[in-house]
Amino acid sequence: MNRIDRLTAILIHLQTKRVVKAEEISDRFEISLRTVYRDVRALMEAGVPIGSEAGKGYFIVDGYHLPPVMLTQEEASAMLTAGKLVEKMTDDSIRKAYESALIKIKSVLNDSEKDHLENLQSSIQVFRYPDQASEYPNQYMSEVTKAISHKNVLAMEYESTKTQEQTTREVEPIGIVHYSGKWHMIAWCRLRNGYRDFRLDCIKTLTDTGKNFDARNLFSLQEYFQSLMQAHNDMEKVVVSFDHSVSKYLKNVKYYYGFVSEEELPDRVRMTFLIGNYKSFCRWLVMYGSAVELEAPEKLRVTMEELVDELSAHYKSTVLQ
Repeated sequence: MNRIDRLTAILIHLQTKRVVKAEEISDRFEISLRTVYRDVRALMEAGVPIGSEAGKGYFIVDGYHLPPVMLTQEEASAMLTAGKLVEKMTDDSIRKAYESALIKIKSVLNDSEKDHLENLQSSIQVFRYPDQASEYPNQYMSEVTKAISHKNVLAMEYESTKTQEQTTREVEPIGIVHYSGKWHMIAWCRLRNGYRDFRLDCIKTLTDTGKNFDARNLFSLQEYFQSLMQAHNDMEKVVVSFDHSVSKYLKNVKYYYGFVSEEELPDRVRMTFLIGNYKSFCRWLVMYGSAVELEAPEKLRVTMEELVDELSAHYKSTVLQ
C-alpha cells in the first residue's frame, strides 16, 4: 500500500471509533509507531481536525466527515458474501438492517461495480441443514445487541432446553456468541444470581426495560469464557486432522466430542477439540480409520495405540476360540 492510500485508510479508520489507539493503527497497517505519528501529523497538516488524548489515542473532532469512499471490487465482493451469511445465520432483525445497509453501499458504487455484484449475486450460496430451517424464529438479536451496547436490563420469558420449564427473568447481557449451530446470549441472571448462557431461539418474549445496570463488576465476554476454561481445567486440547473424504460426514456430530474450531488445509481439515476422556474420544476416531491423523498431544497417539492393541487382542482371541 502506498502512502497516499495508507493516509486515506487511516483517516477512514479514525472515523470508525470515538478514540483509536496508535498501536491499533500500527497493527492494522503493519507500520511502526513512529510511522503512525508521522502519518497522523501529515493528515493534520492537510487540514484534518485530529485531536489526541494522552494514554488513550486519536480522535476526529465532531462535525468532520470524509466524503463517501468508493469500495474496491474485493471489498464489494466481501460485503456481498457477508450478506449471504447474515441471511442464513441471523434472525429477521439483523437481516433487515443488513439489507438496508447493503442497499446504501450499493448506491455509491460505480456502474462496473454494480454489474460485478449483480453477476456475483447468484454465484454465492450458503446452505444449512434441514433441521436448522427454524433456527432463528424470533427477532431478538437486534434488541440484545442494543442492550449490550447501552448496558440495559432485559426482561424475558425463557424456556429451558433441558426441562422445557418457562421462567421469567431479568438479565444483564454482556455478549452474544455463535457455537454449536446456535446463537447464545451470555448474561448475568438476576433470578439465579450468576452468569448464564441463554440460547436466543429459546427466548419466548423479550423486552428492554430501559433500566441501566452497573457494569463495573461484570465480566467481558472474553473474561467469561476464560473463567469457563479455568473452571474446566481438567479438559485438554487435542488436535486431529481428517481427510476431506470423511470430514463431510462429521457435520454436527463433532460438537458432541468437544469441537472448538477447524482449519481448512489443501487436502485435509484440521480440528481442535477440548476433551476430558482420551479413551472415549479415541473410540470415536477409530471409525474413521486411516483417514484420521493424530497431531497433538502425544498422549492421544499413545491412547489410540492402546485401544487398537486391545481390539486386536480381543479379535485374535475370538478367532482362536
